[in-house]
Amino acid sequence: MNLEMNPIDLHGVQLGGGAPFFLIAGPCVIESQEHCLAMAGQIKEIASRQGIPLIFKASYDKANRTSIHSYRGPGLQDGLQILGRIAGEMQIPVLSDVHSCAEVTAAAAVLDVLQIPAFLSRQTDLIVAAAKTEKIINIKKGQFLAPWDVKQVLEKVHSTGTGKVLITERGTCFGYNKLVVDFKALPIMRKFGYPVVFDAGHSVQQPGAQGSTSGGQAEYISHLARAAVAVGVDGIYLEVHEKPGGALSDSASSLCLKDLSDLLRRLQEIDQLLKGY
Repeated sequence: MNLEMNPIDLHGVQLGGGAPFFLIAGPCVIESQEHCLAMAGQIKEIASRQGIPLIFKASYDKANRTSIHSYRGPGLQDGLQILGRIAGEMQIPVLSDVHSCAEVTAAAAVLDVLQIPAFLSRQTDLIVAAAKTEKIINIKKGQFLAPWDVKQVLEKVHSTGTGKVLITERGTCFGYNKLVVDFKALPIMRKFGYPVVFDAGHSVQQPGAQGSTSGGQAEYISHLARAAVAVGVDGIYLEVHEKPGGALSDSASSLCLKDLSDLLRRLQEIDQLLKGY
């Protein structure tokens, strides 16, 4: 396993470089302020109890929903206000998607990590604008990209002079309504020298499989997460909801909150064996 990489500092916590894995987790989309604050508090309690660094994630806008009728979130202004409360009052680093250059300045004023959605991972202007904020950038590898093509994406980030970037694997398009994970992609991308994250929830997603919404096979989230940690990753990305069936986005590929603690414990056991801490 290649550990010769550029670790990233997030408020004194090392991400990557052989450090114990960190967790990016939260509901797919901000459903309400009350729900988001409650989820952040419960996930923080679980992660803190197990000594796992947490970045809370929730989207203020899901701009790539299958149907125009699907819930997208509260929007930029209201969503950032909610995430700002979580960051400030609960002392949890926060992450959300940015979809256009026009959003970047406002998002960077609140977020600790700016996320480039998978479908936008080749949008040069957006990547450069996000990188220029000098915030940590999490780039979701497009389903259409080979792992070695990520090098071209990283060069866009490097062009701004920053090196604070995470790469997240979330599965590759494979036939109709299917995704498949090529676990070789994880060590291939780690060789570029930046922390690699594995998104276990989106990797079991079935895009458009339910007609106007995406399907998923959430029962395999824990299997893929364990496999990714065994291969060697720096972070795990999970969409978590207390009632996945009632989630307003990605209900079929979200992990139930009650299962989070046990999964993290199992992942820690594997991570400790691999990294020797």
